[in-house]
Amino acid sequence: MKLLYITNQISGPGGLERVLSIKASYFADELEHDVHILTLNDTKDSLFFNFSSAIQIHNIELKRSPIDYIKGYLKGIKNTISKVDPDIILVCDDGLKGMLLPLLIGKSKPMIYERHVSKNIVFKNENPSLLQKLKNKIQFKLMSWGASKYDAFVVLTNGNLKEWNLPNLTVIPNPLSFTPQINSSQKSESVIAVGKHCFQKGYDLLVEAWRSVNQKHPDWKLEIYGTKNPDFSVMPLINKYNLNNSILLHNPTKNIASEFQRTAFHVLSSRFEGFGMVITEAMACGLPSVSFDCPHGPSDIITDGENGLLVKNGDCEALSNAICRLIEDKVLREKLGKHASESVRRYKIEEISRQWNKLFKSLVA
Repeated sequence: MKLLYITNQISGPGGLERVLSIKASYFADELEHDVHILTLNDTKDSLFFNFSSAIQIHNIELKRSPIDYIKGYLKGIKNTISKVDPDIILVCDDGLKGMLLPLLIGKSKPMIYERHVSKNIVFKNENPSLLQKLKNKIQFKLMSWGASKYDAFVVLTNGNLKEWNLPNLTVIPNPLSFTPQINSSQKSESVIAVGKHCFQKGYDLLVEAWRSVNQKHPDWKLEIYGTKNPDFSVMPLINKYNLNNSILLHNPTKNIASEFQRTAFHVLSSRFEGFGMVITEAMACGLPSVSFDCPHGPSDIITDGENGLLVKNGDCEALSNAICRLIEDKVLREKLGKHASESVRRYKIEEISRQWNKLFKSLVA
């Protein structure tokens, strides 16, 4: 089949870019689909992740003024659809414009919307104003209206189903990004967290939790890998608690598997998630995860006490206690890690691609 993905950018180090590089490349190389990706103002000559050379990338250069941007966006998409003539159009844009696309350009081909985040992504702090709540309510109404026009609306977890009251919903999880041959020895005295610095990822909560961990286990390190954000820096909190030698902040790395393999276990402190792909990546390396039971994703992946530990969402004391539990019990770490590497096999790209192919065939038929 001829597939056209419409997204914002594929050059960055984010989760959506990582997932798309895996899926689109597998569809092109292994399933021999004719895959095209349409991006906006992107720098495709400096991709962070590897995309198959068989994929054709189309980029629209847009002017920044709102009117010119909208005109250029719609014209560029229509021209690309006309040029490519795809069998199926897949939209991977978590913003409002992506969800309204069937209404903005018309629907000449079967269209799939991929939702990679929770609705909660609109919240930037704990206490939104009344104006922000009203804005969010209007935005959610518009999003649901646009989403209902798609032939299929794909979410990542069973929990995400609860966020949308739509007849076209289906669940297809993210695939594993790698299947390493060597698992972590879990001998390192380091705990790893992965993700960009932002309100969603809850690193401020993680620092609060780690404060107690450091008091009990001063030799252990917390290593955070992710794009830093001056608008949501945890450095003031790290400095306040004098944790500079205990918490290490790293830039994103293309080879995150090697960092998982040298650490003892993974921790996820997100307030909300779209899926929690870093959990499956850690599991693939034989690491158990300690995670907030946040909406939505961790509870789909982690069975508490079997392949990881789940604690009440936002409860820093519970997170701290769970981290200390794994630090102090290497036998438990090894047991959870073994079960983690076994249970995560259901997310292999071969299995996930079968689910996608089934959906493609049903829409074309």
